[in-house]
Amino acid sequence: MTNYVQVSTATETKQQAIDLAGPAVKERLAAGAQIIGPVTSVFWHLGEYGMGEEWQLLLKTTSERYPELEAYLLERHPWDNPEVCAVPITEGAERCKKWISDSVSRNVS
Repeated sequence: MTNYVQVSTATETKQQAIDLAGPAVKERLAAGAQIIGPVTSVFWHLGEYGMGEEWQLLLKTTSERYPELEAYLLERHPWDNPEVCAVPITEGAERCKKWISDSVSRNVS
């Protein structure tokens, strides 16, 4: 049984989110991506309380491909220590789950 996840990260600009999303989808690490923003974030960073605007990036993939997507995001993200989190997709339309699996398959040329 294939497990599916939605992966999130955030960037300072819309273009940075696009620059991360495009290759991740082209390289079949993610089936698709949505860029949402700007969003207001409230956070602790380097021991200080902060607030700012960010662009949220959501990507869909399988648990099997997650480690590669995580490594890709951490390597190419403009921040030194970006948030990269994955939450399981516990329910979903069968056609949608098939689309995710087919899109990130290593057997597709």
